[in-house]
Amino acid sequence: MRGGGPADDTGGPRDGQPAGRQGGNGNGKEPPGGPPKGPAGRAPRFGPPLTTASLIGWTALSAVLPGAAHLRAGKRRTGIALLATFGVVLVAVVVLALRLKDNAGLALRGSTLTSIMVGAAVCALAWFTLVLLSFVALRPQRLPQTGQVVSGIVAGVLSVTVMLPFAFTANTIRTASQLLDEVTAPVAGSTPVPVRAEDPWNGRKRVNFLLIGGDAAGDRIGVRTDSMTVASVDIATGNTVLFSLPRNLQYVRFPPSSPLHKVFPNGFNAEGQGLLNSVWYYADNNPQIMGGKNRGAQALKDAIGYTLGLHIDYYAMVDMYGFAALIDAVGGLKIRVEHDIKWGGKFGTAGTIKAGYRRLDGEEVLWYGRSRVDSDDFSRMARQRCILGALAQQVTPATVLANFTKIAAATRHMFRTDIPRDLLEHLVPLGMKVRNAKITSLQFVPPLIYTGNPDWAKIRRLTRQAIRESMSGRGTVAASASPMASAGASGSSARSASPSVSPSASHAVAKASSRTTPPPNDKAAKSLSELCGF
Repeated sequence: MRGGGPADDTGGPRDGQPAGRQGGNGNGKEPPGGPPKGPAGRAPRFGPPLTTASLIGWTALSAVLPGAAHLRAGKRRTGIALLATFGVVLVAVVVLALRLKDNAGLALRGSTLTSIMVGAAVCALAWFTLVLLSFVALRPQRLPQTGQVVSGIVAGVLSVTVMLPFAFTANTIRTASQLLDEVTAPVAGSTPVPVRAEDPWNGRKRVNFLLIGGDAAGDRIGVRTDSMTVASVDIATGNTVLFSLPRNLQYVRFPPSSPLHKVFPNGFNAEGQGLLNSVWYYADNNPQIMGGKNRGAQALKDAIGYTLGLHIDYYAMVDMYGFAALIDAVGGLKIRVEHDIKWGGKFGTAGTIKAGYRRLDGEEVLWYGRSRVDSDDFSRMARQRCILGALAQQVTPATVLANFTKIAAATRHMFRTDIPRDLLEHLVPLGMKVRNAKITSLQFVPPLIYTGNPDWAKIRRLTRQAIRESMSGRGTVAASASPMASAGASGSSARSASPSVSPSASHAVAKASSRTTPPPNDKAAKSLSELCGF
């Protein structure tokens, strides 16, 4: 049939129309005004056909800039909608990051962790779908067969790859949440004190943490607390005093509120010796006296708090052997080793930690703090303080994030505490203050304190003095350290058999307030930067 017929599939002339007149002015040239327009005078929706490389490039660009592929394909509304949605998500992430920067503790709040975990999972699915839709919008079917296969494989790999960062984030957050739940789980029979968001410290000006290094090695029964340090922190400034108590401090007393006060009215004397590092073990193995199981931590907090005249708010215990794994997880610690330290057995046959300012791995840090070869408990205590100080100064949030999986694995089996989960978000900003604050240290060892017959009044007096000096930087005289009892209570009149403290044993880092005049030989705490050479 001639005339009026539709154009054929090859785009040739209609039947009955001269070839020279199709779409032109009869001479084969384009009509005036440019190429032919589409419906309603609009330009064609699609630009020039894409090559395989350019299609892959636009698909990859859409993973970074959602909507780019749709705009290239001529789907403007969809492209603009994707760009706008991406902008909203980006602004929300920036706002969240700024909030966490101002208050890093929010990152440990349960609701925050859950929101981040769910958001990461949603984003993973969204970006997977986005890459596939972008690939389809670019019409890969217009490519040669080889190009279709290659671009399809690349798009599939890309769609899975973009999910990995979000999946990693969600898994890390889930691990962190589970870890925090495990290490802060309350001991059976205990009732955690509720934490009020408006006043998490319950009106206190200082908070006191008992930091314990426990040794539950295979050749021991139960837990022996070989390292005991109280960190007394000023909440306003972060200024901290570390009080180190020797493991062989004898005849410690308990407050009247403790069940062990009636059993040992004249001081702890279990097994005829009564060393401080046996209090936890004794309490755990005598639940009938303590009124329940797993009361070792409370018994030790009572004994140490009463010794210092402080209220011990919380404890945290690290198993010594798990501690080595933790140090390895953060990449080791830089410590100044004053002289060669041999370790292993009684004669140090396992190895030697050479003197110098060097980075120690986990095993070396462990033995740096534990070795007794050519040493004593008091030297070990000094080295352990340096380890704590190095941790506080060298382990940054960036280090924790970069090594989080390793840290979580090490911490899960080596750490226990009675710090409530809800308090952690408030503890993080306090820890950031401590990093940049003044840290001083005082250890109650000979010749300052004779561990076989301690002068309890002197210990408490030195404790109050060290706290005053720590606070002197902001002109405050009152100690505000939750004192529990007067210095002369419960047998505190026992006098030390130790000689006077020589000037080299300890020297003042700040002068005490004029309202308190300490004895001439009772010096204040030392700066950790001086003790350890940070």
